[in-house]
Amino acid sequence: MVIIFEHLSADQADTYRLVLSSSGISHHSKKGKHGWDILVNDTEHEKAINTIEQYLKENRDFHVTDESFCHEYHKTFTGLWVSAILLASHVAITTGNDGEVIARMYGSSALHILRGELYRSVTSLMIHANAVHLAGNMLGIAIFGTAVCTITGRGVGWFMILATGVLGNLMNAVLYKTGHLSIGASTAVFGAVGILAAHQFFKKFRLPDRRMKAWLPLGAGLALLGILGSGGEHTDLTAHFFGFMAGLILGAFYGVVVKRPAAMAYQICFLLIALNVLVMSWIRGLGHG
Repeated sequence: MVIIFEHLSADQADTYRLVLSSSGISHHSKKGKHGWDILVNDTEHEKAINTIEQYLKENRDFHVTDESFCHEYHKTFTGLWVSAILLASHVAITTGNDGEVIARMYGSSALHILRGELYRSVTSLMIHANAVHLAGNMLGIAIFGTAVCTITGRGVGWFMILATGVLGNLMNAVLYKTGHLSIGASTAVFGAVGILAAHQFFKKFRLPDRRMKAWLPLGAGLALLGILGSGGEHTDLTAHFFGFMAGLILGAFYGVVVKRPAAMAYQICFLLIALNVLVMSWIRGLGHG
């Protein structure tokens, strides 16, 4: 990969990432001593440059906000750890077991959830149909989960992401009521996208001269939902949509209520709550099994 922009502010990097993502351009960002760098594949170098130049031409009043780096957490690899947990869970669940049986027992079944088996809205997030399905969600959670935690902190971030996955599955169950089964972490992945979109919206909307541009992150988030969330053999578009909407709601709540990242004590508390929800849901599910 090659660097196309370097030494960007957090605001610029977030905006450029959303523009590139909405155009379907694969990219990577990293934080250096003097700001953020954005990298793309060699084959998409020219396309990425032209896309950003076109965006800047159409938004000539684009400028760096007064928000400093202290409002965001330092670089974290927490998304990679969670991806590793998804992989380990998949191996543990599928080894010696029939995948279809596991999906029926712990998947997000609309009928069973509405009958009181709410734990399925959690356990289904850790069940995947095959290696391709798993790999896609591992990549998504590594990218978007890490981005959320850079803004909110690890504990609050993963609590919010888990909550969007659960809420998305619950809303999906209410929609279908019966005869529908979904699995996979993608609902939470799009929840993370929704959180990021809401965060960027409020970040820009607070500046009077940029309020019209504040809608761009929401549009980019919807574009990502359309591009990444509507294809594939195991795609559940409505679950992705509800996860995204849950992310928008939680992200908006966070943007309005929280003025600065939570202290470490709160981060640990929210992380323990998220872990407890996961563990208790599986204990409940295994008990039913």
